[in-house]
Amino acid sequence: MRTLARWARAEWGLLYDTVRTPLRERGPAALPMTVGVVCLTALLQYVQNQPWGYRVVQDLGAVRAQDPLWAALLRTPLSLFVPALDLPVWGALAQLLLVFGVAELCLGWWRTLVIAYVATLAGTLYARAGITLGAHAPFGLPWTDAQVVDTGPSAAVVGLAVFVSWRYGAYGTAGAVTLSMVVEVLVKENLAGKEHLAALMAVGLLCLLVAVRHRHGRVPPRALPHLWPGRRAGRGSGLPPIQS
Repeated sequence: MRTLARWARAEWGLLYDTVRTPLRERGPAALPMTVGVVCLTALLQYVQNQPWGYRVVQDLGAVRAQDPLWAALLRTPLSLFVPALDLPVWGALAQLLLVFGVAELCLGWWRTLVIAYVATLAGTLYARAGITLGAHAPFGLPWTDAQVVDTGPSAAVVGLAVFVSWRYGAYGTAGAVTLSMVVEVLVKENLAGKEHLAALMAVGLLCLLVAVRHRHGRVPPRALPHLWPGRRAGRGSGLPPIQS
């Protein structure tokens, strides 16, 4: 048990310390964006299940690869918060509350939304490229996937989970999330699984850009002792935690 506790502290200690303080001091008020998107998702779920609301939500937030690109780009931001009709909504709400909440506390609300959008957009654009390649190409998709309604926060959740884990030195968690997405595609090769991999590739590129930026940037000398409070030397990505 002590070994497990030490491993958990090494893996999630910095992340836990970063999340605990604002939650303890401010409670739900520390998560205004997360609370907002959870409420928005619940509202869209209610509306799309009404006879009068289904078409409205589809027109505003349903993305298909067969749609014109300009329409897909306009709908992509809202599509992130439209729950998939074939999945239980509580799963989407739980993902948003947990992953978006942790990301908001660690990265700030606007960075969280930017990374979530990048991951979702990567999946949306991959679907078009995959269908163009065709089902017989290594990364291709069958033409029938062009008609699939592509909504929900899953790609954003996967991307945020990996980025925050990497940023705060929880490399085992980042690796586990990535491995689970690869296994998902191997077990059940579908549009959603491949979009998750596209989201991971986009977020991986973001991680690389952040690392390069900090490697070539300048950090004030007085800030160096405080880069990774609460974490032993040698752990972490080598980058200072992001605070909003």
